[in-house]
Amino acid sequence: MKLGLINSAWAQAGRDTAYGIRMTREIGFDTIDIFTDPLDIDARERRLIKRECDRAGLLIISIACVAVGLIDFNPSVQRFHMQRCRAYLDLAYEYEARNLLLVLGEYVWEQQVISPKVQWQTGLRNLRELGKYAEGLGLQIALELEPFKLSLLNNVDSMVRFVDEVGNAAVRANIDVSHLALAHTRAEELRRLKGKAIHVHLSDCDGEVHGDLPPGRGVVNFAPYLREIKELAIDGAISIELEYSPEPDKIVEWVREAYQATDRLLAEARLRD
Repeated sequence: MKLGLINSAWAQAGRDTAYGIRMTREIGFDTIDIFTDPLDIDARERRLIKRECDRAGLLIISIACVAVGLIDFNPSVQRFHMQRCRAYLDLAYEYEARNLLLVLGEYVWEQQVISPKVQWQTGLRNLRELGKYAEGLGLQIALELEPFKLSLLNNVDSMVRFVDEVGNAAVRANIDVSHLALAHTRAEELRRLKGKAIHVHLSDCDGEVHGDLPPGRGVVNFAPYLREIKELAIDGAISIELEYSPEPDKIVEWVREAYQATDRLLAEARLRD
């Protein structure tokens, strides 16, 4: 697999888009994932992203999108987020990416008032429609497994069930290693995602709270997960996801540390192309 970086690491430290793309390549990454909103960027920024990635020789693998309104109980909110997700898919097509990384959202009101079954069915209905749109563009949607107790997709069971019930090969799963650790998911459970997973996020955490740290700064035992990921034979990329650096002025060192640690892990697992 290729090793990539989600470019939000740079933006969170106040570095501009072009700088982040150039440094991603200089540090040694093969690919890049883009965290941006097509409804928030202007034409100049939209073009700059693709131009700088092409200039750096970085293949854009994924565009990341959080669209919790897809399971909102208000039809108007759902319509807006469906339109917004289509705009994301259009951007992914324009950037010649492979997938849209989609965070689906959480049950409201602690699964009271509105039945969880209703929100589940709402999510299915909207992802079936988005899956058809993605399929028409030659793209896929990678659903993120979130470790939070009220997330719609918060364990392998719910992910497998949801992907199966959507019933479209364009709607698949993303594997996030630190999220699995936080959800106390055994590595062996990943075997159930054979043929269903298309993308991987990798970061560390303290075992208690969502963290997205460079590997080695937390407690995640990566080796078992990477062995199972290797067996899944995913034709894609492992992308490092980093949250806010505690020292933004040292963001280059933060990203380089994550790259070097992950590169070693992938070499040991014989996972990097």
